[in-house]
Amino acid sequence: MKLNAHLKELIAIGASIAANCQPCLKYHTGKALEYGAEESEIAEAIEVGTMVRKGAAANMDKFALELRKASVSDQNSTDKECGCTKN
Repeated sequence: MKLNAHLKELIAIGASIAANCQPCLKYHTGKALEYGAEESEIAEAIEVGTMVRKGAAANMDKFALELRKASVSDQNSTDKECGCTKN
């Protein structure tokens, strides 16, 4: 199944919300409208992205709290790199 441009833009709207990227959200909302998306579809894509973002944030908050409670020696045993710079 190949995704059409309309559906790709709805996915991009949800991803923009999850990534907290306001310029992306504005751009992809405009493109979705150009490709015939309805307001209700855009609202649903925003809702899904919001749910993903909230879930990820809640998990990060829990992880950060657990890490804070961990001993310093446990924290020093992690990898030398965090992975952010890996492609």
